[in-house]
Amino acid sequence: MNFPNVEGKTVPSVTWVHRVNNQWAKLTTDDVFKNRRVVVFSLPGAFTPTCSSSHLPRYEELAETIKKVAKVDDIYCISVNDTFVMNEWAKDQGIQYVKLIPDGNGEFTEKLGFLVDKKDLGFGKRSWRYSMFVENGVIKKFFCEPVKEGDPYEVSDADTMLDYLAPNTAKKLLQEHGIKYEEITVARHGLTSRTLRAVANKSTVPQVFIDGKLIGGSEDLEKYFANN
Repeated sequence: MNFPNVEGKTVPSVTWVHRVNNQWAKLTTDDVFKNRRVVVFSLPGAFTPTCSSSHLPRYEELAETIKKVAKVDDIYCISVNDTFVMNEWAKDQGIQYVKLIPDGNGEFTEKLGFLVDKKDLGFGKRSWRYSMFVENGVIKKFFCEPVKEGDPYEVSDADTMLDYLAPNTAKKLLQEHGIKYEEITVARHGLTSRTLRAVANKSTVPQVFIDGKLIGGSEDLEKYFANN
């Protein structure tokens, strides 16, 4: 299975049909992308395990942060599901900030080059998991999950996108002060945002601990080094 390199290319032109306030409506790619800075992530299906436990919830948690620090207009989740399923999934997840797009016919996903056959699971045609940052319709950055068995979820997560759009200065500060550190990544390798809130009382990253003491984010770390 080979996927195209789409960075630098223009997103496909399609029209999606969805339900808004119990009425049929159309949404075009111009509506979503034209003269706008947008983050898009795509996943195999609504209500499926990783999509529901990690991928969508973490983007929802970081949506306002991503918008603020990277001047992003909107964050969209695209899946090859019909509009009724996507609307019910949004309700079930309590989504307020991420906008869900039903690519029911798989047209956008296929034109982009990421429609895959999951008939072995009884899913039919679905999207490969990815995320991208798009500016005025041009794909500036694309994170494609590696081709391997199962359902890889390593690079298309919200934390990776946030780190790309607003690079983590905490690492640089620690390195400059000669402090060795261990990095634990949220949402990809077992540590959830719920755990992060439990230990740091915050859901955004980074959260830096030195000698067991919570310092906080990058700005807090700058203040810490300025005073020590």
